[in-house]
Amino acid sequence: MRIISIANQKGGCGKTTTAINLAASLASNNRKVLLIDLDPQAHATLGLNVKAELSIYNVLSKIAHKKARLKDIIQKAGDNFDFAPSSVILSAIEQELSGEIGRESRLNDILKDSGFNYDYCLIDCPPNLGILTINSIRSSDEVLIPVEASRFALEGVGQLIEILNLVRDRLEHEVKFNILVTNFDSRLKHSFVMLDKIKQDFKGKIFSTIIHVNVKLKEAQNQCAHILDYDKYCRGAKDYFSLSREIITREESKPMMADILEKKMKQLVKERLPLLKEIAFSVIAGDAKDVFLVGDFNSWKTDDSSRMNKNGDGSWHKRLSLNNGVHRYRFVIDGRWRDDPNNPRREVNPYGEMDSLLEVKS
Repeated sequence: MRIISIANQKGGCGKTTTAINLAASLASNNRKVLLIDLDPQAHATLGLNVKAELSIYNVLSKIAHKKARLKDIIQKAGDNFDFAPSSVILSAIEQELSGEIGRESRLNDILKDSGFNYDYCLIDCPPNLGILTINSIRSSDEVLIPVEASRFALEGVGQLIEILNLVRDRLEHEVKFNILVTNFDSRLKHSFVMLDKIKQDFKGKIFSTIIHVNVKLKEAQNQCAHILDYDKYCRGAKDYFSLSREIITREESKPMMADILEKKMKQLVKERLPLLKEIAFSVIAGDAKDVFLVGDFNSWKTDDSSRMNKNGDGSWHKRLSLNNGVHRYRFVIDGRWRDDPNNPRREVNPYGEMDSLLEVKS
């Protein structure tokens, strides 16, 4: 069972809309889906017009008047589509679990013991980073983060990623994440500017599918229906169906691609390892906070793999294994690009600045 949390502490980003319509779209692809409403506001429960005496609170709580198992509260929302409802009383669970040992793993333990055979379990998280959201992340294989194409929407994503790192470090549970751009208005130039920024900031972590602004999505909510039931030919329905296909395709191609990449990597290592030579780079930048070594050998990227290590004497060092030939490189010191002051060999680049040159020989 592939468990996906749909989370973002910012309201209005299309989190519940995505949870409901993605679940329905996966189900339409003959995948068996369970959607859990973990939000005390119960918007997904209202959005599917589910009436229930028992909710996820009765499953998570140890002091509820009526205790229940997860399978006891599940209702049918459509073909291949089951639903576990929420209620406002769920807001009390954070206080109830505050003194519990292992409170972060309460939902994870329940799902492990459930014995379900769903293909997907989607969890609609509350719009905050409290104990319920942490429970959901701890239970999940991955997190889908809906983000509007706006500046303020981006600011909250970093906080959520910090929580993912916290779960990884303290609970020893690695969770990958992907960004879904929602509420995209293609009539506005600003939307495309922000889309480019999102792609730049989260390269390799963005779904190709974009959810466009579509009034039918809001109309479907008002009618307490998912978009495929309300208008399966509208733009919103096509977007969410496309997202479901992208998720399924990633799942189906992963084992095959992993085998291909592993074989390719082994072959490359076998062929190229004898041609590599280890080179030591250094630069003095005592007051700098970050220094990167970039060049044609790493596509000029400033990421963790290109970050240099600081010594106590104010120098920064990094060792790389490079192929034979001439390489261009530069240092990026606190965002400022500069050539190597210790290397007199330089050449003007297309931007009118100087690249340092290094020739590697056997």
